[in-house]
Amino acid sequence: MAKLLRLNQRAINGFILLGFSDLGKSQVLLFLSFLIIYIAMITGNVLIVVTVLFQHRLHTPMYWFLSNLSFLEICYTTNIIPRMLLGFLLEKSIILFPVCMIQFYLFASLGTTECLLLGMMAYDQYVAICYPLHYAAVMTGRAFYMQLSGGSYICGMLVALKHTIFIFTLPFCGPNVINHFLCEIQPLLKLVCRDTYWNEIQIIVGAAIILILPLLLILVSYTFVISTILKISSAEGRCKIFSTCSSHLIVVTLFCGMALIMYVRLKSSFSPDVNKLLSLFYSVVTPTLNPIIYSLRNKEVKDALRKTGMKIFS
Repeated sequence: MAKLLRLNQRAINGFILLGFSDLGKSQVLLFLSFLIIYIAMITGNVLIVVTVLFQHRLHTPMYWFLSNLSFLEICYTTNIIPRMLLGFLLEKSIILFPVCMIQFYLFASLGTTECLLLGMMAYDQYVAICYPLHYAAVMTGRAFYMQLSGGSYICGMLVALKHTIFIFTLPFCGPNVINHFLCEIQPLLKLVCRDTYWNEIQIIVGAAIILILPLLLILVSYTFVISTILKISSAEGRCKIFSTCSSHLIVVTLFCGMALIMYVRLKSSFSPDVNKLLSLFYSVVTPTLNPIIYSLRNKEVKDALRKTGMKIFS
């Protein structure tokens, strides 16, 4: 395996990321737009992490998962956007083979972890709403919620390691041009100098398992949650719980839905331009929307953010 990696690195020292170079002068405008989006995304997610950390009434499993989700979004976009911004300014954006491997590993690891974490959040909602009397014993007993989030990180790292080794030990023999703004699985497969049909099938099966298992957990959890909510006599109580659950469901739909479209298909299914647009939405737009969705639809988060903001500025 190590020998194959060394041979690949000798054959291709680095890759040229085309990014959005075909857009010409529009790249300056794109650079400014994505820089603003990146700053807004970092600010929003850092605020959520800091708020959960310093507001003691938010020291609950639900907000622990939310702060972890925000932390993942910060790492996830920081792995992608700075290099993409650099690509807007340079005539030719070159990424070295080891750096490409690291970017791919982080992209796969953080994405997988986030998908699993969304499943854990659904399970937390299920226990909180369907078994409120047992919630403290199940979720906070022996810090079970921390074990769940820790397990998501470990699974994400192991799955990403497997995929990274699998992709980067395939024989690359040129050209070394990636028609994308990051080292992503579909454009990398196009540079492999052999038929990759069965490799694609393995990737599709792996991606389907990673995505569908958390989605099944979410679907089953929310089936019971909705059934329980409908039995609540208080209209105000129903609205409050629906508001919290709908925030999570919107994020799940955006993140996992886009991931399914991107990865559970053959590489020939879409054009490179469509692939880039899908990746852009999945890896840039969705992480930016997450703090907005959670803060706007959750009164407790809004109040805590306001108090944290007042403390910071005072």
